[in-house]
Amino acid sequence: MSTELRARLVELFRWIDPGPGASHLVSDVSGWWRDPHVLAALGPALVAPFRAARPTVVVSPAVTGFLLGPLAATALGVGFVPAHKPGDGRLPAGPLTWAQSPPDFRGRQVDLAVRDRHLGPGDRVLVVDDWVATAAQVRALYDICAARGAEPLGTSAVVVDCAPELRTELRISGLLTSAAL
Repeated sequence: MSTELRARLVELFRWIDPGPGASHLVSDVSGWWRDPHVLAALGPALVAPFRAARPTVVVSPAVTGFLLGPLAATALGVGFVPAHKPGDGRLPAGPLTWAQSPPDFRGRQVDLAVRDRHLGPGDRVLVVDDWVATAAQVRALYDICAARGAEPLGTSAVVVDCAPELRTELRISGLLTSAAL
């Protein structure tokens, strides 16, 4: 990743205090989407560590993954498969393969699903997301890949904060850590 992209990602990021009663600050990555140079550079930067593995598809979870996934897929010249969450109100019709994540950093277990017709044997999957803190959703997406006969090659995220052993085990690559933000 270029030092220019890294600097812009840090510059355009904000921590937001949601107000009284909040237990933590909230990340605001909206500045990344507003900057055309960041948008143009994110896809190639995210796929660079996995390009030689020749992914055939990018899978990303709702909601921010629906922005980053297509950028990565376009950079690779492959297709994109969205992973839906039941709470987003936009579940697709037709057969779905579901998996539930282990507890995330807030203790939530997240249900994720992909359309069966878009992921199957022979697919070499790159998972892409904005932030990996516990890798809980990564595990659920890898479970979906296994259930569909697809091979997860690894995960690329803009920010990665999970433990080093998880990064190694799940083949997670990141552009930044939260310490940089």
